Amino acid sequence: MSRLSKVFELNPVGPDWPRGVMFLDIALVPLIVFWAIGHEQYLLSALFGLLFTWLVDPGGSYGHRASHIAVFAVIGAGLTALGFGIGADAWGWLVLAAFVVTLVAGLAVAFGVHRFVAALLLNLWFIVALGFAFSLHHHARITSYTWAQVLAWIGGAALWIVMTFVGWLIRGRAEVPQPIAELPGDISRRKLTPPLITFAVIRALVMAGTVALAFGLNLSHGTWLPIAAMIAMKPSLEQATLVSAQRLAGALIGAAAAALLLLLPASEHGLRLFAVDRGLEVVALVLMMHGVAIRFWNYALYSAAIAMGVLILVDLPQPSDYAAEGYRVLWTLCGVGIGLLVMLLAGLLAKRTTKAPAQPA
Repeated sequence: MSRLSKVFELNPVGPDWPRGVMFLDIALVPLIVFWAIGHEQYLLSALFGLLFTWLVDPGGSYGHRASHIAVFAVIGAGLTALGFGIGADAWGWLVLAAFVVTLVAGLAVAFGVHRFVAALLLNLWFIVALGFAFSLHHHARITSYTWAQVLAWIGGAALWIVMTFVGWLIRGRAEVPQPIAELPGDISRRKLTPPLITFAVIRALVMAGTVALAFGLNLSHGTWLPIAAMIAMKPSLEQATLVSAQRLAGALIGAAAAALLLLLPASEHGLRLFAVDRGLEVVALVLMMHGVAIRFWNYALYSAAIAMGVLILVDLPQPSDYAAEGYRVLWTLCGVGIGLLVMLLAGLLAKRTTKAPAQPA
């Protein structure tokens, strides 16, 4: 019970509901736009572009914020183009791309912790984009143009830049603090020590291996394998164990709840199917709003809310059954296990390679 209470331990600060409602208000814009043009397969890119750009907003003067956000948006657009561009190619290219992107993201710590967090977010989005593109091409059989996905990502990032400009004018052109104060804002450079390089290489190898398993074996909903492995790998084994348990608990809750919701459109047709799909897209946004609000309240509940929202948006083109949700839980469990096993082996190797103190002559 003590371990279970640790997994669901709540931060005394509580959820940030104004932040969540703000995300919902802004996210309704791309939702209505894609409803109007009838291309909901691009909604996920816009939402991730909006959310991740918001997370990396450094605060300060408007010029400083806009320049940093623009660089992040351009890099994200390039990764979006790469992910959706090779999503239909042979799985070997996916493995190579995942290794290179993860390695570069891990080495970004040399430019400061804030930029390292930004690189990890882009790394996560690239894996999501790979899986989404692979699913659209090989399973859903839905046409998805790479340039349109890139425009959707840029549109989501540009939407946040516009909102920051409006807020800047309302505040009288004054500097503002970092919007997500819980994330590190340190941008001081760091030396790439051997442990940092080793950890970056290990992460890249693990991501390449899990991507090879997911796409090389064409696992059903195998994208959750590399995503879970990435989240589970933390610098310390104790931290990795707690985050992995929270990630797994959230995945179980989110997958079970999403399974019930995604069965609703499976037996509908015509106008009723259209109405149910639009309603579920609104539900997905509301769930993601809750995820934004409770991100620093409890990671397990946050994982459940985000998993439900992403599952609904990804699966609406191809309504799932209970077996599909079971596969997601299984691959999440496998990814968490791989991440923990690698961290355990790395810890044991580090202890064995530590040099013993020199003996007196």
